[in-house]
Amino acid sequence: MKLDIGILVPGLFTVVAVAALAVWIDTGSRSDIELRVPGLDEVPEEPAKEDREPVLPFESPPEPVPGPGKPSAITTAWPGFRGPDRDGICKDGVKLAREWPEGGPPVLWSLDLGEGYAAAAVTDGCVYVLDYDAAAQQDVLRCVSLDDGQEVWRNGYHAEVARSHGMSRTIPAIDGEKVVTIGPLCQVACWNTKTGELNWFIDMPQQFSAVVPEWYAGQCPLIDNGRVIIAPGVDALAAAIDLESGDVIWKTPNPREWLQTHASIMPMEFAGRRMFIVVGTGGVAGVDAETGKLLWDTTDFRMQMATSPSPVVLPGGRILCSCGYNPTVGAIVLQVYEDGDELRVRTLERFSPRQFNSEQQTPILHEGYLYGVRKRGGGPLVCFDVSDDKLKEVYNSGSARFGHGPYLIADGLIYLMDNKGKLTMAEATPDGYRQLAQQDVFEDGSSAWGPMALVEGRLIVRDIVRMKCLDVRE
Repeated sequence: MKLDIGILVPGLFTVVAVAALAVWIDTGSRSDIELRVPGLDEVPEEPAKEDREPVLPFESPPEPVPGPGKPSAITTAWPGFRGPDRDGICKDGVKLAREWPEGGPPVLWSLDLGEGYAAAAVTDGCVYVLDYDAAAQQDVLRCVSLDDGQEVWRNGYHAEVARSHGMSRTIPAIDGEKVVTIGPLCQVACWNTKTGELNWFIDMPQQFSAVVPEWYAGQCPLIDNGRVIIAPGVDALAAAIDLESGDVIWKTPNPREWLQTHASIMPMEFAGRRMFIVVGTGGVAGVDAETGKLLWDTTDFRMQMATSPSPVVLPGGRILCSCGYNPTVGAIVLQVYEDGDELRVRTLERFSPRQFNSEQQTPILHEGYLYGVRKRGGGPLVCFDVSDDKLKEVYNSGSARFGHGPYLIADGLIYLMDNKGKLTMAEATPDGYRQLAQQDVFEDGSSAWGPMALVEGRLIVRDIVRMKCLDVRE
């Protein structure tokens, strides 16, 4: 008998379809259906971020380029942001001049830099600055002699950074023969101070999903007990990196998904516990220094546009946070307190911008008084008494204005730089503003905002494209 294929094939398809439908109906109500397990269907599970091969901006470690410079015999250090104690005060005991010759303090050397505000760290007779080479499209760590500014070595890596109110912004951190930098694109690098060789490299956007802040990274790394402490944001509110290996030791949870700001992490001791204070886009938090545990946080101080000043630890477990863009809040004082075995925080005091605010620089606590430059009114210097629960303004500098420039205290003096590079020397005293000397350090200066460094009477300052070393010794 001859089969009619035209009738048989559709019939077979009908039978198979009905059978399949019956099986689906029979199993559709079952609750024990197994979900797909990654790997069993030959689709590999996505690796964790820590397991991925890093995508580096170089195929092999870049080689340092030696220069003619020789390290100075001076061994005193200014090893990072705001000096040895991260407080903006030089305590090396060198006597400083109370008056300057005509023409200002002698200029020991001058160095041309790429556009930015990255400032100096100093150790073992060398000055380190993370510059940006626009022509080569590189972040470049430059090591120069403290004596004459000649380059000892340089090394760098590829980074495509466009101009956005300058490019470089941060200050290296130094410990022994390790110098750690954070580049504009949130890339962390560890170098050998003597040779310039690259030890390890971490890309925060890749490893922590960090978001590069507007106007680029501004936080400066902190080296603490053999660890590099950074605030990536997104995947980790804070992280500790082993200084020797570059391995992640701990990461702090970030339940509120804050991003990083331009503020740098500050250490704090309270109730026998050491913690790190982190200022994120959504508030302020305390992180256990040993474990990275989130101890407390508050949303009472939130970023608006940018937060650049770092927190200042005040007596009695208080913390001052300031900003320059909030139209209603210029600064806030937080109080850390014990609640059983836990630490908590509350807001003690709020300052309007008229009372105090700071757009870029971090105030300095010195001998029971807080010195800061207030943005409102063009930048007068303000002195506060911090001995009581409420901060009390003692005086301000009136018509003497300093804009967004940096300041530093040493030997009973305060050095202040204005936007155009005019350097002022005044007494660091609560008795009133007493100006001693003033000098234009940078001809046609502009945006002289990089923090100062001071080592044995050598004051290192910069404007947007130049760095100078001044002799301010007695």
